[in-house]
Amino acid sequence: MGKFSENRLKLSTFKLNALLDITLAINDNVSTTELIRRYEKMLTDDLDIGKVIVLKFSDKWECLLNSGFGNQFFQKVDMKRDLLIYDEISFITSEPQHFPELVDIVIPVSHKDQSIAFVLIGDIEEEGEGVSPIIKHLRFIQTLSNIITVAIENKRLFQESLRQEALKREMELASKMQNMLIPAKERLPSNEFINMKAFYHPHFDVGGDYYDVIQLSKDEVGFCIADVSGKGISAAILMSNFQANLRALFSAEQGLTETLKRLNERVMNSAKGEKFITLFIARYHFKTRELAYVNAGHNPPLLYSLKSGELTQLGSGCVGMGMLDELPFVNEAIVKMDEPAKLFCYTDGLVEVIQDSGIEFGTENLEKELTNSKSLEENIQTIIDNQEIMEGSAAIFDDISIIGAEFPGAPN
Repeated sequence: MGKFSENRLKLSTFKLNALLDITLAINDNVSTTELIRRYEKMLTDDLDIGKVIVLKFSDKWECLLNSGFGNQFFQKVDMKRDLLIYDEISFITSEPQHFPELVDIVIPVSHKDQSIAFVLIGDIEEEGEGVSPIIKHLRFIQTLSNIITVAIENKRLFQESLRQEALKREMELASKMQNMLIPAKERLPSNEFINMKAFYHPHFDVGGDYYDVIQLSKDEVGFCIADVSGKGISAAILMSNFQANLRALFSAEQGLTETLKRLNERVMNSAKGEKFITLFIARYHFKTRELAYVNAGHNPPLLYSLKSGELTQLGSGCVGMGMLDELPFVNEAIVKMDEPAKLFCYTDGLVEVIQDSGIEFGTENLEKELTNSKSLEENIQTIIDNQEIMEGSAAIFDDISIIGAEFPGAPN
């Protein structure tokens, strides 16, 4: 066997062994750091490449390997201008360059017809034996780089999928825990004095809406509906904190005005002015048939009198919780429920919908569905069906909560 054939055999054997080594390392799930270390050794030690840098794209461009180039090289590269113009192996020594250091060869690495990496080689001698070996290795370097970068990207995607799955499980658990804070429908008061109904539907797994019903005494029930500004986990956490504070402060002994002042202090301490909570809170006394309420910046509930057909909005109150350090005023109102009536409280997700013209806000449909002799439960179900809430209507982009009450009025 001639020397040329022998050298060629050695080179082929080296390349096969190198590919086998990398493939086994990938199958053994070695770390990304170890993969890069082996890859660098093959390029610098085995192939005698003096300077090499590998730039890889996943969510953004990043430097995967830098051997021999300056520390700031990557930061000074304009990917679109300097590299994305190359779709095949290119010798660029004689071309005008914007690189901070001279680059001799650019090797693009593609996957599914998209550039996922670039290998830049520098410090190549223009003449002599140094050029010939590297020319022989360019396709091999491209293949090896493709295997490495795809493997590293697959590892990243796998780790990301694990994180997403863990987050999904945590969100499902958070959703279950939050639902435990919402009173079950069967636990809502239903007696000769008041009959309450409710509906809760977070836009995501967890939400910033909340309603509650508290038996203050044998003759008095308190209830509320609230909405945190914003959405998602931060809103859900603040609302959970708010629920705990409300339950600690809402009592038969303390009036609504004092309750709200203390609630406002606690929301300010928790949210630090970054979020606020709108709230409608009320207490109903069975014997006096008096509904005392405060609307703290919330959507005004609708009160419909079945006898007179009159529809009124309950808007008396104050600013939302957490908007100001101290509440400048609290206007508590009292409504006497001597006639049969229906009270409908809701959060703004029910009336803010996305239409072709943009975001629309309106209560006309709610008023139409409420002003009749049907039961409150029928009214709520009709609204849910008409707005396709449970079908995931694309027009809805916020949490939706409803709580309402039917009052039979004074006995004849």
